[in-house]
Amino acid sequence: MTDWAKAINPTAALATEDDAISAARGSAIAIFLGVVWGVVGIIYLMTAGQAAMQAAVTQASAESPGMVGAVGQIALWTAIFFVVAQAVIGFIQWSKPNIVIPIIFLILVVFGLIMGVFGLMMANSMPEVAEAQAQTPAWQTWIGMLLMIVQAVMHIAGIRGASALDKIRTRAAQEY
Repeated sequence: MTDWAKAINPTAALATEDDAISAARGSAIAIFLGVVWGVVGIIYLMTAGQAAMQAAVTQASAESPGMVGAVGQIALWTAIFFVVAQAVIGFIQWSKPNIVIPIIFLILVVFGLIMGVFGLMMANSMPEVAEAQAQTPAWQTWIGMLLMIVQAVMHIAGIRGASALDKIRTRAAQEY
């Protein structure tokens, strides 16, 4: 546990190749946390969230009620696609750590945090946003925000680890 705690610490010293690989894999762990959270979201979407989403779509598209079921299925399959794609990217980062994946996911996580905070702030000033926020359970909003903060820290550690790994390997190649 101490090694993994050190690995996901964005301020830890990365002197060896093993330390750098562990830190770079911290980003993969963050991605896998996102996969687990995505599965929780899919389960919610398939159960209690389905009715809430159908009610929102029905209200938004009163002139075409036949689209309600289709929109729900499209949202479900889109969520499943992105969770599977995220899992594949996580396995790639785990098996061959690089700096590109942590940077992309850090940008996505920070964007998600900004949009989540912006949505919470706008919920008080715009009734349409307040209605959409009311459809999402509070536990899902707050756990998701907390998880994104943890993921951001882990992706920063992953960027540092991948960068250190590149420097260590370049130095070793030059000495060879």
